[in-house]
Amino acid sequence: MAIEIEHKFLLANDDWREQIIRSVKYRQGYLSSQTTSSIRIRISDDHAWLNIKSATIGTHRHEYEYEIPLSDANEIINNLCRKPIIEKTRHFVIDDGNTWEIDEFDGDNQGLCVAEIELPEIGKPFSKPHWLGEEVTHDLRYYNNNLAIHPYLEWREN
Repeated sequence: MAIEIEHKFLLANDDWREQIIRSVKYRQGYLSSQTTSSIRIRISDDHAWLNIKSATIGTHRHEYEYEIPLSDANEIINNLCRKPIIEKTRHFVIDDGNTWEIDEFDGDNQGLCVAEIELPEIGKPFSKPHWLGEEVTHDLRYYNNNLAIHPYLEWREN
């Protein structure tokens, strides 16, 4: 069993852009989002994955991920996944020895940027870069499976 331990933050400014070491584009769709789990398909370049994640709110969740054929992933996203599809660029940033993943969303979630840090164990301390804003780990609106149901552009305006 795999456990994902992560914290999510909004960004206070764009200073993080100076620290980008690489960026990757993702397309992902959700087959199912229920009270207990979400099932998604993710595509990046010529690779694709099936991901099953517990719907637990907070810093740690069960997560399983398996590589699948790219052609299958494209068909599943185009024909079976709920719309809108999540489109984002993930920027990798190193700060104080920690790798931060900053998701910059496009499409119906354009304008949203969320920083995440994955930790090897629950409660492990980490330094917070000056460009971090409010922690949103416990705010369901910022979970990708919820952004597929209630895109940022819909609720940002309210």
